[in-house]
Amino acid sequence: MMRIGNIQLENNLIMAPMAGITNLPFRLTVRALGAGLVCTEMVSSMGLILNQEKTLGYLRSDKAEKPLSVQIFGSESKVMAKAAQAAVEKGADIIDINMGCPVKKVTKTGAGAALMRNLKRAEEIISAVRLAVSVPLTVKIRIGWSANEAVACEMARIIEGCGADALAIHARYAV
Repeated sequence: MMRIGNIQLENNLIMAPMAGITNLPFRLTVRALGAGLVCTEMVSSMGLILNQEKTLGYLRSDKAEKPLSVQIFGSESKVMAKAAQAAVEKGADIIDINMGCPVKKVTKTGAGAALMRNLKRAEEIISAVRLAVSVPLTVKIRIGWSANEAVACEMARIIEGCGADALAIHARYAV
């Protein structure tokens, strides 16, 4: 068995969040097939605090998929903290911060993998979210932006120092 913070998982099979894939029916299916934890696709922190209908739809959940991890992304610590609180109010059992998405529309805003190039901002975001919610906090990163910017070990120390409960490393570079 595996534990993330105060959440006891049935096993160590954890479904990765996948944009456009990990909707409620998919998560329910994956849970029924034996996953110990499922996760929403990336949810925009700004969309969440602005109560955008499409964004809120990503948080639709069912007790059969519990525990549920909600992955949020953004580049502003205050917005991320409020989004984490909103996700918990909507039923998130775990908050996961995405610091690994390499997609241009995400990185051009300073979010996702771009945070691997701005460790101070990454630390501010993790700290703000940790202070904002009492549920377990996880962070997803890559090994770095590029081979010349491999910062996973430094990021791991920052993540641990900010009080996150777990870390997932996508063992590829962003570019």
